[in-house]
Amino acid sequence: MDLLIHLIKAVSVFLGIAYLFCKLPWSKPLTTAFPLAREKVILYLFFSVISIMGTYLGWRVHDAIANTRAVGAVLAGMIGGPLLGTAVGFTSGLHRFLQGGFSAFSCGLSTTIEGAMAGMVHLYLIRRNRSELIFNPWIVFVVAFAGEVIHMALTIAFSRPHADAVELVKVVAIPMTVSCSIGAALFVSIIRDQKNIYDRIGAVSSGKAFQIARRSLDILNRGMNRHTATDLAKIIHEETGVGAVAITDREKVLAFTGCGSDHHLAGSPIASHLTREAIQENKVIFIDGVGERYACPLMESCPLNSVLVVPLRIDDEVIGTIKLYEPRNTRFLKINKSLGEGITNLLSNQLLISRYQKQKNLLLRAELKLLQAQVNPHFLFNSLNTVISILRNDAARARDLLIHLSMFLRNNLKRVSDVSTLEEELDQVRSYLKIEQARFEERLTVEMNIDPDLLRQKLPTFTLQPLVENAIKHGVSNMLEGGTVRISAHSSNGSAVIEIEDNAGAFREEGGNGGLGIKIVNRRIKALFGNDFGTRLSCVPNESTRVTIRIPLEAS
Repeated sequence: MDLLIHLIKAVSVFLGIAYLFCKLPWSKPLTTAFPLAREKVILYLFFSVISIMGTYLGWRVHDAIANTRAVGAVLAGMIGGPLLGTAVGFTSGLHRFLQGGFSAFSCGLSTTIEGAMAGMVHLYLIRRNRSELIFNPWIVFVVAFAGEVIHMALTIAFSRPHADAVELVKVVAIPMTVSCSIGAALFVSIIRDQKNIYDRIGAVSSGKAFQIARRSLDILNRGMNRHTATDLAKIIHEETGVGAVAITDREKVLAFTGCGSDHHLAGSPIASHLTREAIQENKVIFIDGVGERYACPLMESCPLNSVLVVPLRIDDEVIGTIKLYEPRNTRFLKINKSLGEGITNLLSNQLLISRYQKQKNLLLRAELKLLQAQVNPHFLFNSLNTVISILRNDAARARDLLIHLSMFLRNNLKRVSDVSTLEEELDQVRSYLKIEQARFEERLTVEMNIDPDLLRQKLPTFTLQPLVENAIKHGVSNMLEGGTVRISAHSSNGSAVIEIEDNAGAFREEGGNGGLGIKIVNRRIKALFGNDFGTRLSCVPNESTRVTIRIPLEAS
């Protein structure tokens, strides 16, 4: 009984060390089932010290040492795998061997085997996708118990004189087996509790970051100004629960919410040298309120005591800061420090995406204007010449053409929306074709086959007319005997399919605006509906040219 109590006291020392070590930043490798190579070095040193201490804290019995050395070797194998377990077991086993005694060899060998065996259990659980069981105290208890049983067997098998070995095992078997098994189980229980804390903190931090990202996405799409900054500061304040939140640009405070809002006013110039330093040097500044207190430059009685200042960047350019504060008597939690830095990086990325999207939209609008600019001048010139020629013989028809020309130009000028319906696009095309048919007379035939269920289908504005114009300008106009333009629309496999086809087969992409028009239309469709949709061109020389538009079918 005295031996068991002594060994339990030794185990208690290990548990105290485990508790203290788990509070240090170096303890993170203890809580993962997949430690990195450099983390395994830390684990090797830690568990080797634990295992060797088990020998020094042991009890001399019959020229041998009753000990708790197995705790370090078993835990090294369970957490780090076969290589680490074997390394720790061999190191502490070699140390025991050098201590001498008739059981030195068997003790050194058994400790190495215990570490390797625990490592094999680790490997088995990993391969079975049951890595969570590595930190199960009952599993560790069984592994340590089995290891000590093997230890006793090896002591009897290899220690000489044999009678002394048997007598030794009778004395130490139960105390060592019980103390090592319980000690290893309690040790891993402390590690598991620390692991659960890390997991909960990570889950809470990730959840808050996700909530902030979700709630701020629409806000940041409007850019960064006083109104959006105010909304964003309120969201961060609500989700983090810190004392106050401020958002600045490079010169002034855009928003402030929380403690101290009576004198930290939105729109006022930046007064804090910490904020200016963070902007100028592009670095995070943290005043924890313990080693150094935050000194408010605006009011001596300001309740704020600690601050985290994180630069807000776009493409490595600092555009402002996000600041988190805590008041007196409130500790600035590490989770909020990490969360504040993570939130700022997240919002920086969202602002970058928002800026990219705005530039992309501006480019698409510029391309739309380019298409309109290509149509209007030469089309207007040709249309007026056509009306003049018809006016001499048929004033009523010329008047009708002028009405269609007026409708075409008016619709073309007032169409500023990015999206229109197929019906609106077809109305524009009909006005255009009315004039072109008057110009080409019997040389131009137009055929339409439109599914009426698709008339409300949405598509980018100014999609059909440039393609129909291409079919006439680069196709039919070059045919001596005249040609046909066919426009059709139908649904297929969840998509709306629109086709513009001519029977000239004379499409040439290089050197002309025809290819440019198709490319612009294609980019605009993909920007609106995604890369699964767009235009596809097929040409059979001297027979046909077909442009196929595929867009997602809208539910009717």
